[in-house]
Amino acid sequence: MKKILSFLTAAVLSLVMSGCYIPDVYEPEIPEDPQFAVHYIDVGQADAALVECDGETMLIDGGNSDDSRKIAAYLKKLGVSRLDYVVCTHAHEDHVGGLSGALSVADADCILAPLTEADSKAYKNFKRKAQAQGIEPRCPSAGETFFMGNGRVDVLGPLSEDTDNVNNTSIVLKVTYGKTSFLFTGDAEREEEESILQSGADLRSTVLKVGHHGSYTSSSYPFLREVMPQISVISVGKDNTYGHPSENVLSRLSDVGSEIYRTDLNGDVVITSDGENVYAKTQK
Repeated sequence: MKKILSFLTAAVLSLVMSGCYIPDVYEPEIPEDPQFAVHYIDVGQADAALVECDGETMLIDGGNSDDSRKIAAYLKKLGVSRLDYVVCTHAHEDHVGGLSGALSVADADCILAPLTEADSKAYKNFKRKAQAQGIEPRCPSAGETFFMGNGRVDVLGPLSEDTDNVNNTSIVLKVTYGKTSFLFTGDAEREEEESILQSGADLRSTVLKVGHHGSYTSSSYPFLREVMPQISVISVGKDNTYGHPSENVLSRLSDVGSEIYRTDLNGDVVITSDGENVYAKTQK
């Protein structure tokens, strides 16, 4: 709360007390001792990533409900008892399920979720945990910008939630730290990718969290040509029944010159940045 209060006037104090006021009042500079890391946590055929930025944290998705204990243990191992931001990219269980575990061991300042919800036990548990902390999840708008530590977070999507495909309601975020950037795409498929392309958003990113576990329905050539990732990370389960990642997607990523890491082969993938370069470390 202190980090937010320092940027507030009394007129907006009530918004802070609701648990999710996002200030947009300064441009960050990289400190002399930069501390930035993204943990792409191996949650099998699911998604979870923890961003650490100069003492602040953001959890993007939490895997399946069965991953709750793993997410909780991962946070405890890193000594994370407070999450500045928690993001549910969309309402499918393999993204929202384990967030309940995170909210059981860490207090959250702000919780973001798309408008499109799900009448599922996993999503209801997530909302119950959020409300128990006095926070009502809010939906960010495309074009919104907020800051964590000395990093900048831009909301690129969704631009519309008028769709029957929940994957295309995914919150898409770009985190910029110095000259490096990290793109998180949830399960966005070609239609949402196309919408973001047409919006004129700056997609160029150093690291890409590959959409929809490497499904052929995501990571189109036009999208990848705009992103041009140096590194791509695919969160995917070993021997899954969906055929993820698609050979077509692997070929597209290779064609744009991206180095590929996969949680089914590499386990947890941790990528750090000093504001100039990125460095990857894998569990196996």
